[in-house]
Amino acid sequence: MLLYLVKHSRPDIANSVRELSKVIDKPTLAGMKEMLRVIKFVLDTENTGLSIKPIKDQKKWILHVYSDSDFAGDKEKRISIAGFVLYVLGVAVSWRSKGERSVTLSSTEAEYVAISEAVKEIKFVYQLLMSMKINVELPIVVRVDNIGAIYLSENATTSGRTKHVDTRYHFVREYIEGKFIKIIFVRSEDNDSDIFTKNTSGELHAKHTSKMTSQRK
Repeated sequence: MLLYLVKHSRPDIANSVRELSKVIDKPTLAGMKEMLRVIKFVLDTENTGLSIKPIKDQKKWILHVYSDSDFAGDKEKRISIAGFVLYVLGVAVSWRSKGERSVTLSSTEAEYVAISEAVKEIKFVYQLLMSMKINVELPIVVRVDNIGAIYLSENATTSGRTKHVDTRYHFVREYIEGKFIKIIFVRSEDNDSDIFTKNTSGELHAKHTSKMTSQRK
């Protein structure tokens, strides 16, 4: 039930459900209490759903993305948690909270890997819209709260500290050079994808989710 909600209409519980999924094969009392806590939150906010507002006479559709990552947030495997949310005309249509495939050695590298995952989704949504003859405004803006990751994604030269980064992530640079995406800095407190990578305060969580969800009247 919780996975269904996360996938279709409740991005606000994505991080919590991801954490719960780690104990599916070895349930614990603590895990059970956390699951009941999430279920209670869902029931208390049962009128919450995606916020969808119609926009007329839009010649080109605007996509924008927020991307984020913590650093070694998984205490067992020491992998980082990547997250993103993709908006189409201001509506959240895709989001993710997921552990990265491999261990990263710095927050910059973790953020760079997270950006690459977000760009994969951007490319998919862009191709889907183009197949329906819908024009998309380029470049598509990706907002990130790590200056080092922005620098790494925009510069082809590497140093001894970054040359180990897997080449499968460097396709991000090609999309930047091709003017397909543009990565800009955003403060952490204004990064909507922050809620997909870590637990946040209730105030900050409400601030970010207010852009994605709303209450049915």
